[in-house]
Amino acid sequence: MASAIDGLKPELVWKYFAEISKIPRGSKNETAVGNYVMETAKKLGLKAAREKCGNVIVRKPASPGREKVKSICLQGHLDMVCEKNTDKKHDFLKDPIELVRKGNVLMANGTTLGADNGIAVATNLAIMEDRSLEHGPLEFLFTIDEETGLTGAANLGHDALVSKTLLNLDSEEEGHIYVGCSGGRDTLGTWKCAFEASPVGTVAVTVSVKGLKGGHSGLEIDKGRGNAIKIINRVLIALGEIGARIASVEGGNKRNAIPRECEAVLFVPKAKLAKSKEIVAGCNKVLKAELSTAEKDLNVTVAETAGMKKGKVLPKTVQKKLTMTISALPHGVTKMSADIPGLVETSTNVAVINTTKKGIVLATSQRSSVATEIDEICHTVRSIFELGGAAVETSDGYPGWKPDLSSAILKTAKTSYKSLYGKDPEVKAIHAGLECGIIGERIPGMDMISFGPTLEGVHSPDEKMYIDTVDKFWKFLLAILKNVN
Repeated sequence: MASAIDGLKPELVWKYFAEISKIPRGSKNETAVGNYVMETAKKLGLKAAREKCGNVIVRKPASPGREKVKSICLQGHLDMVCEKNTDKKHDFLKDPIELVRKGNVLMANGTTLGADNGIAVATNLAIMEDRSLEHGPLEFLFTIDEETGLTGAANLGHDALVSKTLLNLDSEEEGHIYVGCSGGRDTLGTWKCAFEASPVGTVAVTVSVKGLKGGHSGLEIDKGRGNAIKIINRVLIALGEIGARIASVEGGNKRNAIPRECEAVLFVPKAKLAKSKEIVAGCNKVLKAELSTAEKDLNVTVAETAGMKKGKVLPKTVQKKLTMTISALPHGVTKMSADIPGLVETSTNVAVINTTKKGIVLATSQRSSVATEIDEICHTVRSIFELGGAAVETSDGYPGWKPDLSSAILKTAKTSYKSLYGKDPEVKAIHAGLECGIIGERIPGMDMISFGPTLEGVHSPDEKMYIDTVDKFWKFLLAILKNVN
């Protein structure tokens, strides 16, 4: 039976990609694939070591005549996201990934492909084996648990690497070189209170905000999309003016996502029930008009809550502080980069709201590629929470990677790409997290770039890798290694 990788170039890369696709390697389950890397290094006569956290580091001597060239580290992560279609029978703890080739695309059969970041692992293994290549001293860093906690990068030994130049092979657009990413933190506000009995003469209603696109709180934060929590808060304020009392608010589900939906249960005076419906209808009309381009499917509705004649509500003072705080909290882009046109430098996201037996919890997330700006936007959010009477917690988060357009390895990469393909690569930064930010903090002074072949639909069963871009990526990487001095 023909293999999905038959005839593909470069042969070594595809050989190793097929091999690691047989090894289950979901996040926090990287031991087996780490063993495979260690065993491969041993067979090739290369020095390999495993850090206590599970990272694997392999060293390959320079090719003849290149011994005095500076050492380069090639880095990628061992783990993959494990997602499958609902009708697909697959055990990610023991079953291999089934590779499927469709023209110029490589996919998996009903599961994630694991090209994120299996292509980096396979590429590093291929370079470890190929003794025909021209390069200086090389280090290969295989990190663990990038997808669920950046654990490997965060626990990298401060003296684990000799190299002061790093090529991160975890980007997804061939012809693009990434030189920066955002760091991030979460800021949490909590209003603890004793709920009160719903007022006599009120009826329970449920207000819902649905139909929003949502999206990644970094990559889509500049798209002008609606935030379900901010939207419902406008409705809650309007209903509060006719005496509505909040029983609960639930919205959003991930701190790194723009909330798509939000729902609130309120008790409205029976005499004002018709008025409440008018208010919500009016809000729906206004909001749809405001967001008509970005959010065509937005819908704000209100309906009586079946079977709920009485309940518990927030004290009036807490309700006012909550709605005023949400109104005051910024959401979206707060600063664009002056160095890279079109790049969001700093942003904040009002992310998740939940009601507990003891009160209300509101989670927000902040991002920036500049460490001091993360401090500043977190301070802004904290200040608003505190002024609104909430108890505040801020996470340690992860560091950003500030673009350095004067980088020596960037200059080499740009020259190498143009000499190969007759055009300049696109230099970019990403308003999301990469391991480079953490590695740069663990090993100060590291000169870094990130690049890779073209992938689409990562983290989903639709994940695709474009076959022709793998060969271009490979040749580009080898040119950089050859041209470094």
